[in-house]
Amino acid sequence: MLQELRTALLMLIALTGLTGIAYPLAVTGIAQLVFPGSANGSLVMDGDTARGSALIGQPFDDPKYFWSRPSATGPFPDNAAVSSGSNLGPTNEKLADAVKGRIDALRAADPDNESKIPVDLVSASGSGLDPHLSPAAVYYQAGRVARARGLAPGAVEKLIAEQTEGRWLGLLGEPRVNVLLLNLALDRLGRR
Repeated sequence: MLQELRTALLMLIALTGLTGIAYPLAVTGIAQLVFPGSANGSLVMDGDTARGSALIGQPFDDPKYFWSRPSATGPFPDNAAVSSGSNLGPTNEKLADAVKGRIDALRAADPDNESKIPVDLVSASGSGLDPHLSPAAVYYQAGRVARARGLAPGAVEKLIAEQTEGRWLGLLGEPRVNVLLLNLALDRLGRR
């Protein structure tokens, strides 16, 4: 019996060292060498200041910025510590009220815009942390942002086109715009 306990204890120590220490250190070291940006959280830097992550949505509500996709995380929007959706079904009254409130806020912020509101501006993603919007959702907001900043609409639309990411390998996914990167580019445009 003592021999079995000794063998089990030695295996526990060996496997803990291998899988709990050596393997994580090796994977972390390789990631830091090969993919340092991704390994460190895909941080978006503005000079020496980290403004956020390219992988996590940021809340924007100022009319001079493009607004992000709504977030259903709790206890506050875009909370990366609790990635989650709302789990509200399409017939749920709370979901209908939330969507109506978002539509009202978009219409109030840009009353002259009579275009159809893209669905990703009024519905949260499954994770609640989506940093991207469809190009249609960004172009919908272009007029409001241009007026709020005193910019020509064409300059804002050109910036949107420059920030639009295509399909991966030209085949997979949909075209998308990272809202944080777009807003930082917009700030840089205003500094020129």
